[in-house]
Amino acid sequence: MLTKILTLAALAVTISGCGGGSSTSKAPVTAAASVLSFESNKTFRFTWTDVTDATYYQLMENPDGVSGYTQVGSDIAQGNGVANHIVPLFSRVNAQYILKSCNVTGCTSSSVVSVSGNMVDSIGYFKASNTGAGDLFGSSVSLSTDGNTLAVGAYSESSNATGIDGDQTDNSVSGSGAVYVFTRTGSTWSQQAYIKANNTGADDLFGTSVSLSEGGNTLAVGAPYEDSNAIGINGDQTDNSVSGSGAVYVFTRTGSTWSQQSYIKASNTGAEDHFGWVSLSPDGNTLAVGASGEDSNATGVNGDQADNSASSHAGAVYVFIRAGSTWSQQAYIKASNTTRYYTFGSSVSLSTDGNTLAVGDGEERSNATGIDGDQTDNSASGSGAVYVFTRTGSTWSQQAYIKASNTGVGDHFGNPVSLSADGNKLVVGSFMEGSNSNGINGDQTDNSGVYKGAAYVFTRVGSTWSQQAYIKASNANVSGVFGQAVSLSLDGNTLAVGAYNESSNATGINGDQTDNSASGAGAAYTY
Repeated sequence: MLTKILTLAALAVTISGCGGGSSTSKAPVTAAASVLSFESNKTFRFTWTDVTDATYYQLMENPDGVSGYTQVGSDIAQGNGVANHIVPLFSRVNAQYILKSCNVTGCTSSSVVSVSGNMVDSIGYFKASNTGAGDLFGSSVSLSTDGNTLAVGAYSESSNATGIDGDQTDNSVSGSGAVYVFTRTGSTWSQQAYIKANNTGADDLFGTSVSLSEGGNTLAVGAPYEDSNAIGINGDQTDNSVSGSGAVYVFTRTGSTWSQQSYIKASNTGAEDHFGWVSLSPDGNTLAVGASGEDSNATGVNGDQADNSASSHAGAVYVFIRAGSTWSQQAYIKASNTTRYYTFGSSVSLSTDGNTLAVGDGEERSNATGIDGDQTDNSASGSGAVYVFTRTGSTWSQQAYIKASNTGVGDHFGNPVSLSADGNKLVVGSFMEGSNSNGINGDQTDNSGVYKGAAYVFTRVGSTWSQQAYIKASNANVSGVFGQAVSLSLDGNTLAVGAYNESSNATGINGDQTDNSASGAGAAYTY
C-alpha cells in the first residue's frame, strides 16, 4: 500500500528541568523535526533526522487533543530516527504528538504534529483480483478479531469457477457471487484466497453475508438465493428445483490453505426462504443462520416446521453447532409472535460464547414500545422488533422482546443488530426512523424528518434488558438512512454506525458535515 507522508515544520520550544547533573551546559539548541506517516492500518510511524547535541528522544502523545501529553514507550536512543506507534485509529482522530530531543541537561520540544484532517491517508484500499463492473465487491465484510484476516463478499460477481482459487476470467454465470480473503503480514496486506461455492449457480448471490471466527480460520458464507432441494448438512447440491431456498457454506483454513468444510441447508428447505444470513461465534463452533422468507406458522423454539400457513416471509433462524469438523442443527427458532409478511432472521448476531443470540425483524408490526411489551397489536406496520434468545446447555429460549422507545410505522427497527462479546450490550439500527433530532438522547417525538435513521443501545443486567441510549447522526440528513449498518466492539464500548445515503461533501476524518452537495455520498460515525 502506498503511503502518503504528512510533514509539519518544527518549532523549537525549550523545556528546562528534564534530567539532572550534566556534562552539557544546556538542552539541545534545536529539536529534531518529526515526520508522521501512516505505515499501515494501525501504525503511526514517526521519523526524524537526529540533532547533534541530543543523546535520546521522547515521543509524547496527547491522545484526544485535550487530556495532555504523556510519553509513548521508553526513551529512544540517538541514531534510531524512527518510532512506530500502534493504535486503534478511531480513538486517535484528534491526537497530537511532540518529539522531545533530550540530553542529560534537558529536552527541547518539536512543534505539534496533529492527526486531525489527515487520517484519510491511513485507510487501506482493497479491490478484487478480478474487478468487474457490477460485481458489488464490499457488499459484505468480516474482520477477524486480531485484525489480520479480512473476508470481503461480492455477491454479484459472475465467474463460472467453483471452490478455491478457480478461474476468475470466465464471467458466464451472472450473479453467482464470490468471496475474497485478505491477510496481513506486518504492515502488508495480500489476497490469500478467491472463494466460490462448490455448486456455483446463476443468481445464487454467494457472499451476500460473511462471518469469520476470532482467529480467521473459519469462514461462513451465505448464498440466500441458492436453489438446491437439499436438506441439512452436506446434502445433494445438484437438484436446483427449489428456487431461492438458500444455503450456507463453511470454509476452514489450515496454514494458508482454504477448503470447504460443510454445505448447510435448512431442515425444512422451502422456495424463497432465503436461508443465508450468517453469524459465526468467535470460536467458530456455533453458527446462526437467518431465513427471512421462511413460511412456517410455528412460534418459539423447535416448533412445527411443516405448517407453511404463515406464507410470505414470516422468517426463521437456525442454530448449528460443530463438534470436531462435523456440523449439526441444534435449534429451529421462530418469533414469539410469528406473522406473515414479517422478516424474522433478516439480521442475526451471536455473542462470543454463542449463548446469546439477537435476531432482528425490520418488518414486525406491533405497536409496543420498550422491553417485553404487547406483541398482539399489529397497528404499526414495519415498525420492527428484536428478539433475544439464550442457550443453557443445548436448550434455547427467548429472553426478551425488544422494541424502540419511539416505535413508528415504517422505521424498520431491527435491521441490523450487533452484540458485544459478552452479549450484555446490543445495538439496533432503525434506518428509516424519522425524528428530527441530532446526537445522543435527543427528542424522539418530532417525526418531521424523512428516513433520517437512528440507532438504539440496550444493556443487560442479569436477564433484564433496558435501553441505554438513543443515537442520531450529528448531522442527521433527510434520507441519510443512519443505522443501515451497525457494529459494536467486543467490549461494547465503541460503536460504528453507517449511513450510506448521507450527503456531505467532506473527505477523510471529521470534515465539514454541513455541505450537503454530494447526494448519497455516505458516511460512517463512531461513538
